[in-house]
Amino acid sequence: MGNTQVIMTVTGTVQGVSFRKHTRRMAEELQVTGWVRNRDDGSVEGCFEGLRSNIEALLAWCSVGPERARVESITREFHTFTGRFADFRIIADK
Repeated sequence: MGNTQVIMTVTGTVQGVSFRKHTRRMAEELQVTGWVRNRDDGSVEGCFEGLRSNIEALLAWCSVGPERARVESITREFHTFTGRFADFRIIADK
């Protein structure tokens, strides 16, 4: 399994429950790079890069989220790995 990139969006009760912070922690444990941010519509969006197996593990975690989250759905769109991220970041609210 090689490297890949995925853009994902999680809907439900996913803002105000430390979803981004926990996602960053899991990404760092799994050696996944990229970013995560809140969207104006109440969802959380992320761009992840790394080994396909690690991305799948992070997506599985995102489909449940932290304890206080209530995930309704998760979309995922796979893309070609770019290698442009050096770490994993939380993009702050506007």
